[in-house]
Amino acid sequence: MTRLKLGMVGGGQGAFIGGVHRIAARLDGKWDLVAGALSSDPDRAAASAVELGIAPERSYALYEEMAQAEAARPDGIDAVAIVTPNHVHAGPAVAFLNAGINVICDKPLAATAEQAAAIRAAAEASKARFFLTHNYTGYPLMRQARAMIARGALGRLRVIQAEYAQDWLAEETSNKQADWRTDPAQSGAGAIGDIGTHAFNLLSFVSGLEAEALMAELHSFVDGRRVDDNAHIMLRMAGGARGMLWASQVAVGNENALRLRIFGDKGGIEWAQENPNVMTVTRFGEPKQIITRGGAGLGEGAADGTRIPPGHPEGYLEGFANLYSDAADVIAGGSDGAYLPGLREGLDGMWFIAACQQSSAQGGVWVAR
Repeated sequence: MTRLKLGMVGGGQGAFIGGVHRIAARLDGKWDLVAGALSSDPDRAAASAVELGIAPERSYALYEEMAQAEAARPDGIDAVAIVTPNHVHAGPAVAFLNAGINVICDKPLAATAEQAAAIRAAAEASKARFFLTHNYTGYPLMRQARAMIARGALGRLRVIQAEYAQDWLAEETSNKQADWRTDPAQSGAGAIGDIGTHAFNLLSFVSGLEAEALMAELHSFVDGRRVDDNAHIMLRMAGGARGMLWASQVAVGNENALRLRIFGDKGGIEWAQENPNVMTVTRFGEPKQIITRGGAGLGEGAADGTRIPPGHPEGYLEGFANLYSDAADVIAGGSDGAYLPGLREGLDGMWFIAACQQSSAQGGVWVAR
């Protein structure tokens, strides 16, 4: 296929997630980065564009200017990646959707309910598509697990356990990545927004079940921190299943420990992101099976998301790349995007954040949709 043209808002010098998105977009040769409004600082935006090989006339100081200019060009971008802090998702998303340009937005959807509503209105009124990069849905074994559960391999689901534990905010920390995440005006939430939404999205993606209600206790263990850094959450899932979710950024000894366990009346699965090429599947009364990414006989979503032979690890960057590859196929008209998170998942994450905050503020009451 002809490479699609990608623009980027945010992701300039010193930004972490912008580099991840650029690597992911390049990996399968379906995108070329050709335009950007890479920083709110005009000098940094221009310098970043030079480093990335973006032509000066397609380096913009303002995302509003970029949306209008690219929409008017005969060779304008096919999609824009928004890789800014949470409170700067809505403005660019609305501007590009209004201009008829597809949007690939980092999660969570926004920092506030009002911002999320603005994105929703723009997406529903636009001919363009909106994609949200919950990258763990791109891991081959998570797509395999989703397909297995959908065809009944675990039977009727009973219990879902998800956790996402880190320790990088276990003490007062100040750097480019930490400062906006611990500022409620920019992030909208702490651990529940930054990593809790990932765990919540993944458990829903794999199980195929929607959460009907939750009960949460949020806590800030670091003195003076204005957002939550630890959360314990109970979930009532559709169909009668029950779930528990733990999200923490103060769990010393954990780097990026996203784990998922799902149990039905016929079997269970267990998976951990730090060893993402292995999943344990157990059918009741039988020995455990170890399924590997790239192993013989895999299909059902796993094979298409795998690039290299068995025994060669794939993970975080490739998961992101699967989303970019899928988005390119959808835009080019060659896919229905069945695995791709979008507006619905973004709004689901916003409900999760708001419900957690409401439940905790009221002493741990159940909050229904």
